[in-house]
Amino acid sequence: MRDNGRVNDAKSRVAGATEQGSRLYPRVTSFRSRRGALTDPQQQTWDRLWPTIGADVSDAPLDIAGWFGREAPTIVEIGSGTGTATAAMAKAEPHANLIAIEVYRPGLAQLLQAIERDSIPNIRVLRGDAVDVLENMLGPESLTGVRVFFPDPWPKARHHKRRLLQGPTFKLIAERLIPGGVLHVATDHAEYAEWIAEAGNAEPLLTPLDWDDLAQGPADSPMTHERPVTKFENKAQQVGRPITELIWGKVRA
Repeated sequence: MRDNGRVNDAKSRVAGATEQGSRLYPRVTSFRSRRGALTDPQQQTWDRLWPTIGADVSDAPLDIAGWFGREAPTIVEIGSGTGTATAAMAKAEPHANLIAIEVYRPGLAQLLQAIERDSIPNIRVLRGDAVDVLENMLGPESLTGVRVFFPDPWPKARHHKRRLLQGPTFKLIAERLIPGGVLHVATDHAEYAEWIAEAGNAEPLLTPLDWDDLAQGPADSPMTHERPVTKFENKAQQVGRPITELIWGKVRA
């Protein structure tokens, strides 16, 4: 776990269901329902790109190689927001396929604009519930990495059940990672950071990784670990909220 730079121990494509899901009795989701209209330029970009590189979450398995047109290490980012970090990391990892999952349509539209503006070929986007993606669309040991940057902390105790990162989700992520795959989490909420660390360290398929070793860029590291600083992170730092980073690796047989 990194706290302000320090280490601590703590084409078959899919369409259909949206973030509300298709279950008769949906589980409690980890995100707030957010609405927002697209600007005219965003809508035009959406209309151009979405049919090719975007899809709504469904229960159908995802053909990753068919969607990207290649076999490559695949990294999923859960909660990509407006895609600032997504676009930057995709450009730093041209060898990898990046799948961004987000429920907020204007945020996805901004990412699509960045993809078009910068001609980024290795990003695909899914709109909907990330847990549905992990459960239904991705197979075991199909991912090289998973990123979860600044998930909603749901700070009130009665809302903790809505938190994305708890035991069952860690298990699901671990099962989707290849041996040696990496889960990278960042949060600016101190109490949630402790919650995440405890839940992640309790998952037997994951082992905490040492940040200093990763920062040296080991040859077998499956993905980049340095994040671009976003406006959201800048705001957190300006009000004195430290950023905690936690990284786990999938145990090797």
